[in-house]
Amino acid sequence: MKLVFVLLAGFVFGTGLVMSGLADPAKVLAFLDLAGRWDPSLLFTMGGALLVAWPAFAWASRRGRTLAGGPLHLPQKGNVDRRLILGSLVFGIGWGLAGYCPGPAVVSLAWGGVKPLMFVGAMIAGMALYELLEKRR
Repeated sequence: MKLVFVLLAGFVFGTGLVMSGLADPAKVLAFLDLAGRWDPSLLFTMGGALLVAWPAFAWASRRGRTLAGGPLHLPQKGNVDRRLILGSLVFGIGWGLAGYCPGPAVVSLAWGGVKPLMFVGAMIAGMALYELLEKRR
């Protein structure tokens, strides 16, 4: 049953990324181009996502378990530290340069092309480097 929920969630998420334009790097880069030809349409997508996610997270945190009955692991509040700031900067720079963040890049693999393949490869290499550095800490 867990696999059904995972597949359904992935399908809904991927469909939403494609329908909203978040899987189109040109649209994302136009959204990030505040000094040029700014396209604010993704702002409405993000606002709509917040309107759906806020009550869903509140309900899930009160429920304490997933729909499949497993334990619920919600993020805990933490301190803003140097690692969080640096990670956010790296994420933002990558998003701004490529027009992809992890979810849309994986979705974009479905219709091929070198750019999403390179981005996902670099993303996997970055995750591997992080794991290697964490083990050395």
